[in-house]
Amino acid sequence: MRLTLAAILLMLFFPLCQAVAQDIRPIRDSVGFCWNPVQMERFVSYLMSIEKELAYTKQIVAGISPHDDYLYAGRMYYPLFRSLRARQIVIFGVTHGTVRKEIGDPKGILLLDGYKEWNGCGKNIGISPLRDYLLSRLDTSMFRLDNKAHRLEHSIEALVPWIQYFNPDATITPIMVTAMPYERMDEISKQLASIIADYVATDHLTLGKDLVFLCSSDANHYGKDFSNSPFGMDDAAHAKGTAQDQRVASEFLSGQIDTTKIRMLTSALKDIVWCGRYSIPFGMLTANKVAALTTHSVLRGNILRYSDTYSEGTVPVTKTGMGTTAIFSLEHWVGFFSAVYSLH
Repeated sequence: MRLTLAAILLMLFFPLCQAVAQDIRPIRDSVGFCWNPVQMERFVSYLMSIEKELAYTKQIVAGISPHDDYLYAGRMYYPLFRSLRARQIVIFGVTHGTVRKEIGDPKGILLLDGYKEWNGCGKNIGISPLRDYLLSRLDTSMFRLDNKAHRLEHSIEALVPWIQYFNPDATITPIMVTAMPYERMDEISKQLASIIADYVATDHLTLGKDLVFLCSSDANHYGKDFSNSPFGMDDAAHAKGTAQDQRVASEFLSGQIDTTKIRMLTSALKDIVWCGRYSIPFGMLTANKVAALTTHSVLRGNILRYSDTYSEGTVPVTKTGMGTTAIFSLEHWVGFFSAVYSLH
């Protein structure tokens, strides 16, 4: 049987196309997040038009971002990312339960990726040289290279369009954090921070200007769908649940950050269904240790804004190409907040 020239070319180039595709991390959530730059411009322009608070003026070294649908949480993302200016961004993401089931539920390690780029909003976003620096130096007992985990997980990609909108030339180092006790977080973050501090010194980088740390997390997942309704499922229960979220954020994630606060945070989150129960404390431990090693400073933080899907509803802007991936009601709501940290 003769092969046509087109068939021969297809046989030759299809494996090459597959290899190229495998080098680029694909989009996971095409509904809740915005991947079209024109639509992102329309969405952010609307947020700018209603924004009343002044921008955060201090240089941001670390931050906490939501990863819920933009139509729900857009007002929480905006005040963080409009003030963020750094060429390299380390993102500590969640390893959600659905992903854990698919990858064997690893514990006590970090999950790094091997993609050359990630799909972004209109264009791909590059990977920081820091990622390979970590892969070559971090103890192998502390991490796993797992492209599948990163392909399935949405908590890191949620931040990408915001990064690209306000900081289009930035690169990222994606790190998924698995379940682990505080002692293991402390052990891994100590070595990770030491390696990052060496990287900062070698490349003559400045925290905040050249390198920043972001923790991805939504707050309480409340209601019968989450098997989490300790206060009931009415307006009074919603008020108690959101008040609990804000109290935890205020007590442990604002003001001066130290190991005592982070240890107390990990303890508090054992009884609350925050998906960032590991990404936040691990990321804050790492960022604080890097700050101490490179500048002899500690982090001091401010909660920028808190809300939830039931209180917030959806942002009333059209033609964004986005939808919502879950309902909101008194029987199903999710909290979220953003926070920023500077050197002190």
